[in-house]
Amino acid sequence: MHTLAKLLILLWCPRAAVRGARVREAIPETNARLKAIRAAHGEKRVGEVTVGMVMGGMRGITGMLYETSLLDAEEGIRFRGHTIPDLQRRLPKATANGEPLPEGIMWLMLTGEIPSDAEVKTLSQELAARAELPKAVHDVLDALPKNTHPMTQLSCALMAMQPESKFAKAYQDGVHKTTFWEYAFEDSMDIIARLPAVCAAIYRRTFKDGKLIAADKNLDWAGNFAHMMGHDSEAVKELMRLYMTIHVDHEGGNVSAHTTHLVGSALSDPYLSLVAGLNGLAGPLHGLANQEVLKWLNETRQKVGDDATKEQLTEFVWDTLKSGRVVPGYGHGVLRKTDPRYTCQREFALKHLPNDPMFKLVGKLFEVVPDVLTQTGKVKNPWPNVDAHSGVLLQYYGITEENFYTVLFGASRAIGVLSQLILSRASGYPIERPKSVTSKWIEDKFGKVEA
Repeated sequence: MHTLAKLLILLWCPRAAVRGARVREAIPETNARLKAIRAAHGEKRVGEVTVGMVMGGMRGITGMLYETSLLDAEEGIRFRGHTIPDLQRRLPKATANGEPLPEGIMWLMLTGEIPSDAEVKTLSQELAARAELPKAVHDVLDALPKNTHPMTQLSCALMAMQPESKFAKAYQDGVHKTTFWEYAFEDSMDIIARLPAVCAAIYRRTFKDGKLIAADKNLDWAGNFAHMMGHDSEAVKELMRLYMTIHVDHEGGNVSAHTTHLVGSALSDPYLSLVAGLNGLAGPLHGLANQEVLKWLNETRQKVGDDATKEQLTEFVWDTLKSGRVVPGYGHGVLRKTDPRYTCQREFALKHLPNDPMFKLVGKLFEVVPDVLTQTGKVKNPWPNVDAHSGVLLQYYGITEENFYTVLFGASRAIGVLSQLILSRASGYPIERPKSVTSKWIEDKFGKVEA
């Protein structure tokens, strides 16, 4: 049987390959459900849109269907209905009591089911079999100046693979639209499989001696990522598994997810769609937050030292706010409680680096910052988010090259956005085309105002 057919049977019918017909049954069942939902509820309102939302970056507008994750203001992110603590308990791991394998959450997002150890091993092996980079990728990277930003290198490397797109060729060949998802799946598997090698090559040529480290096909996806970067301790591999799992998806409205979804809705292939999303992730308001946190933490240490009291830290936080700056790593556009992605990183640090000065500082600030932000009366969510902690963990384990952090973020996020891209093509999501208005239209409708 063709490799794709075998893998699709496993992925779309993970409990028993003998039920191979389930490969084809899954999509009609899902699509019938979506059709029924639209028929029953298509004219019902999901919320109101205010002028403030239209002028404020569409924040708070519910306007897209996105199945792989859902963000709740109180609980945080759920992946196919599962919280992060639930997934830490239930997803397969490389070591006993270790961190979840990213292959497990990929399986979950594609199928809606928690995979077994054997199923994740099968997926890991399939990804390893697809991981070799085309020569064109190395040629393109070698042609770039070594001081090219790592995210620019990543975009260029992925575009160097695009001529191999199976989706683009299938569309050109006129395949039926009901099979689009199969080719999106093929491209997405190739991209995800190759990301560790691509990202490690960028890391080695930009920050190290340029010598590439061969993959260890006995390692899992994230473990190999760390290995090829040149970080071989088990602790770093565990951190990479955690990092790649918790950054994988965060609902569909953020810049990287929405951009990938939007571009994909035009039937651009997964290479084009993902690169568009990654270029959005490269923007400082989306993907650089943990670097801003590190700068602020280092500034804090310089001002008050490692043994600062709560009173000294409180004063420093107030000084930051009074200078017109924000406290990086705190607050979120949707969440109204501590980000569970922060919490699981804190638990990792308590287990592996409890005496690290930077970790201790992060913990002390956790006791101070929310109270200060609440006292301002201007902050809806004073609690820490994922970026308040991730940079500290990377620094501790020797991944100190901050310009590379967005590449790590992008490699993880690719798993989530490409999983949704496959599902979108399977269900025939239409091209996205929201309505826009001018400021004059708003005044004509609601009344002209004086500046």
